[in-house]
Amino acid sequence: MFARRAVPKGEAPRHQVARRLYNELMSQLRFAFLGPRGTFTQQALNQIATEEEAIHIPALDAPRAIKMVRNGDADYAVVPIENSVEGGINATLDTLAADSDLLIYAEVLVPVAFTLAVRPGTTLADITHISTHHAAWTQCRNWLGEHLPEVVHLPAASTAAGAAGLAEEGDPGYQATLVSALACEQYELEALESGVADNPDAVTRFVLIGKVGKLPERTGSDKTTLMVQLATDEAGALLNMLEQFSARGVNLSRIESRPVGDSLGRYAFSIDAEGHLFDERIQAVLLGLHRVCPRVTFLGSYPSANQHRIRLRPGTTDDDFISARAWVDGLIERSI
Repeated sequence: MFARRAVPKGEAPRHQVARRLYNELMSQLRFAFLGPRGTFTQQALNQIATEEEAIHIPALDAPRAIKMVRNGDADYAVVPIENSVEGGINATLDTLAADSDLLIYAEVLVPVAFTLAVRPGTTLADITHISTHHAAWTQCRNWLGEHLPEVVHLPAASTAAGAAGLAEEGDPGYQATLVSALACEQYELEALESGVADNPDAVTRFVLIGKVGKLPERTGSDKTTLMVQLATDEAGALLNMLEQFSARGVNLSRIESRPVGDSLGRYAFSIDAEGHLFDERIQAVLLGLHRVCPRVTFLGSYPSANQHRIRLRPGTTDDDFISARAWVDGLIERSI
């Protein structure tokens, strides 16, 4: 145990001073998020910093939240990047990978359960149109097909945007929305149905994005996110890219193709690899990718939210790579 020092009268203990300084720092940080208030994204942000601890700035969509960080209008952004039903969120992946000035610093998992919210007094028979985010509509499609087979979807920028429209006066052009229970409560709507989802175990993954800076420390349960462009005029380009991971014993937890956008047939791959930039095997992968791929964008190394320890294949520990490199250096040194 540390010895407790006597605190002169009028002076706070050091740990109290440190906590106060931390709170003052947090209270000045600005977090952009996919708004309005009450979205699943804000629920994810609350796991990082609540509105009592920091400034929450709602954005109309994920790309604008990310651009606020690029433009200096926010210190960080929290946006969805993947869900267990549809996979990657393309708007987030493409905006993040557009440049190499931003990094992912953390990820947060949020179980997604939808509430069919209406204005008080509205019945199921009254509903002809529902306004909600595309991802919410997709995750509830079978339930809606069974209970509201003729309903029309009006896309919204977020789940809470549909709730905000119902909360305003006048006719928004729809009678219901699919939102979180928090948004239903915040906008004083009535929960007509709870647990509306085709998969009760659905989860959405959110990421904390900031300007390039010091990476989080290694935990042994880390993830590295990359965007890797393939050569278009080379047979076996995809296999060549994947072999850079396989040869170093690096597992991929997610890989999705994205069009480069300048012409047909040109693709990049958004990848989550198990490991950290400071791991020897990840550095070896990046060296290999840089040799065989026209463009590799590093998007961050950060702790995995599931905290599962990475099981290393024999011959792929840091010591294995360091020992092998020292052996080759020795051969070179005695040969010159």
